[in-house]
Amino acid sequence: MSTPTAGPTPAAQTKTVDPEPITRWVWRAMDPKERQARLLELTDWVDWLLAAHAKLYSKVPKCWHQHEDIIEHLTALFLGWVRTYAGDPAKISTRAEIEWLTSLHSLTPHLGSPGCQANGTHQDPPPRPKPDGELLEQWMDGDPEFLAAPAHHPAQAEVSRMVAAAQAAEAAKAQG
Repeated sequence: MSTPTAGPTPAAQTKTVDPEPITRWVWRAMDPKERQARLLELTDWVDWLLAAHAKLYSKVPKCWHQHEDIIEHLTALFLGWVRTYAGDPAKISTRAEIEWLTSLHSLTPHLGSPGCQANGTHQDPPPRPKPDGELLEQWMDGDPEFLAAPAHHPAQAEVSRMVAAAQAAEAAKAQG
């Protein structure tokens, strides 16, 4: 019978893994392959969100992934949630959790699509489709423009100006 070890092995202690940086998601700036991968990642989180916050189940239509406005709101909630619960504690407010929940409640009215909502009578919800669910697969198989469109950042000119200004400031700082 083996006894459990008290911690990581020496090899595991010396190996450090840097987490992937938390970045902003600009759907239209992503190449189609990345857009599809990120949509599947977002879908996993949305499935969790709907299970954890049952009141949202009737507000978010099953076809949310076909509505870019809903995708944008859910993305903002997802990234805010990641920064709040998995981000650097030194960089977040002491009220971050309350602020995230406040954001969730303020965005809830924007997570629906009136034409896609249930009829309003109580029914036990059917199982939500997973990222590989039939509804999502059918939509993705249809080569929707959202996933196939070439990458294009809607504020590329401003982002380029900001990068140039930051580089100029860094160069001036280095020169002394």
